[in-house]
Amino acid sequence: MRSKLIYIIFVVGVLMAAILITIIVAENVPNSGGAAHPEIAGLQIGGDGAARMEYIGTLGLAFHCLLLVQIILLSLLGVSERYRSNGLIAYMGGTLVFMLLVAWQMYSGHQQFLETDETGYFLGFPTATAWATYGTWIGAIPLILIYSIGFRKYIYTPEDEKKYNELLAEKTELMEQQ
Repeated sequence: MRSKLIYIIFVVGVLMAAILITIIVAENVPNSGGAAHPEIAGLQIGGDGAARMEYIGTLGLAFHCLLLVQIILLSLLGVSERYRSNGLIAYMGGTLVFMLLVAWQMYSGHQQFLETDETGYFLGFPTATAWATYGTWIGAIPLILIYSIGFRKYIYTPEDEKKYNELLAEKTELMEQQ
């Protein structure tokens, strides 16, 4: 994982770009961009949601999942190679699994609504929207925790601080000599 991380990030970025290009060149579904509402001026109404999602729905999910992978990889890139332990990588992997679960719940909840025209509700929102509203920020909490709690272990260790202070003292000494 050490020196290959930047290449993995690059590959994920290329895959994301390929998915976006595939979505852009996909055949347009009638009224996919909305149509004028017959009674209320200025209001747009969509066409058949299931038809819109038939081709690009799974591509959107794949892009979302790759974006979450990229977030984890970029977070790992912010940690010095010498501190990227197996424990940290396992923690980040678990965080990714949790985030992917939330993404899947959003997608499958929306797909279920499109197929059945029925949805459940959770804390005032349709189920898929509730997953997006509540699950997205809950999914980010493990990243906040590892950064907050693990800052001195993974980001700026006491050894790093000591080395920094030594370099600062060296610089100060050089400046005084001039």
